[in-house]
Amino acid sequence: MKVGVLGTGDVGRALGRAFLTLGHEVMLGAREADNPRARAFAAEHGPRASAGTFAQAAEFGPIAVLATRGLANENALRLAGPERLVGKLVLDVTNPLDSSAGVPRLAVGHTDSGGEQVQRLLPGARVVKVFNTVGNPHMFRPDFPGGPPDMFIAGDDEGAKRQVSELLRDFGWNAIDLGGIEASRLLEALCLVWVTYAVRTNTWNHAFKLLTK
Repeated sequence: MKVGVLGTGDVGRALGRAFLTLGHEVMLGAREADNPRARAFAAEHGPRASAGTFAQAAEFGPIAVLATRGLANENALRLAGPERLVGKLVLDVTNPLDSSAGVPRLAVGHTDSGGEQVQRLLPGARVVKVFNTVGNPHMFRPDFPGGPPDMFIAGDDEGAKRQVSELLRDFGWNAIDLGGIEASRLLEALCLVWVTYAVRTNTWNHAFKLLTK
């Protein structure tokens, strides 16, 4: 399957490598066609990896990963072209974090979320919030003493969430569906729980697990 990744940062490259490991083709997209990190990614990973613009990555395949900075989502999707993502599964792995004051905080919350904004910007796409509550080193095949952690997801399209749940199993995660895309308000706040613990303990090696009885 072809997967277009919008974003050349640590998260985008980590997820791109994961999809390649599972046998998929990946195009890493950037604002400019000649982005050095995208070119390096393609050169490092062989014929199933390529580099392009946001628009080319959006056009590339049936799955797109939105891995830009959360506050840059609107501009990135404008450059990608919402019409290129109609009918496609879009994995929103971003968080609307504002670090201008030093300590990260949510720029959107309570009555709206970054995930809801992405779905409004892409009315024809099937958006699922996922991978926003863990650090990129653990997004693929996480290895923790307590067993596989849980990945919370949210989205309005039930078929899209089933597809993401299957994908998460391939990535080594249990999937927990929290409902519609408005549950992104909770997941983006949960990201801050993850970040706050990381800052207080100076460790980035943790993930969430829901225990049931």
